Amino acid sequence: MNREDRRPRIIFLMGPTASGKTRLACGLAAEHPLDLVSVDSALVYRGMDIGTAKPNAQELAAHPHRLVDIRDPDQPYSAAEFRDDALAAIGEIVAAGRIPLLVGGTGLYFRALERGLSPLPPADAALRRLLAEEAGRLGKACMHERLARLDPATAARLDRNDGQRVQRALEVIALSGKPLSDQHGGIRSRLPYRVLKLALLPRDRAPLHARIATRFDTMIEAGLIEELRRLRGLAEVSADLPSMRAVGYRQAWAYFDGRIGFDRFRLDAIHATRQLAKRQITWLRSELDARLFDPDLTEVPDRLDRAVRDFLES
Repeated sequence: MNREDRRPRIIFLMGPTASGKTRLACGLAAEHPLDLVSVDSALVYRGMDIGTAKPNAQELAAHPHRLVDIRDPDQPYSAAEFRDDALAAIGEIVAAGRIPLLVGGTGLYFRALERGLSPLPPADAALRRLLAEEAGRLGKACMHERLARLDPATAARLDRNDGQRVQRALEVIALSGKPLSDQHGGIRSRLPYRVLKLALLPRDRAPLHARIATRFDTMIEAGLIEELRRLRGLAEVSADLPSMRAVGYRQAWAYFDGRIGFDRFRLDAIHATRQLAKRQITWLRSELDARLFDPDLTEVPDRLDRAVRDFLES
């Protein structure tokens, strides 16, 4: 006998960077009783507005996003903290009789929210600095090779240029004595909601790559260099902070140090953003229960609207 699923409904709108998530989410919120929750590891930071493509003041006024501007750039923010904050936001939205729409591109956050997290040792600031210094001295490839010797399974799924996650994997090994791949079977708490997953997945990456380059140039015109210079000038902000590892911000340190010129900075930032999009697309393809939409098709807003309407009316 089929039983009606009476769990409260929530919606995920996932996609790579520069796929139009904010515009589409705001469009859906204008048509349905939806409240938006950001799922983005960079948008949590105050003062990082231009380089993160944060929703602008008009968008936030019309459609407020929860979990935006909740940390200063010198304050770390973990997937576990996101899960706690997101569950609290979801609970408040549901209690108000509305539907949470979680929108963003940080796959780790979506997965942590939906599936829970294995218990891992907390970050160790001294060890993290030591690993960051080694990475700066030896290079990302060397650190990835070290991880491959200690934890082949984790190294195989991490890009060698993904220094932040490689470093975290090495940190977990040093603190716990066990590979990260052996620690995914811990206690987890499943999400007690009925979820509609909508994924923006471009069939052709060329338009996405073009948008990434165009968007970066628009950021420059909007004052990105000034934003980066201001952040760099803050006494509490340094290159090894998680916030400063965001694409664009990470490459800016070499530019301001005089190690690269502006043209190289621009190319490096665009390349890093495209690599981020590639990783996000790879992750989205693993979400087998997601409904896929090509963001470059003109009918996508209408198709998303129908999907949401059917979900809310079912």
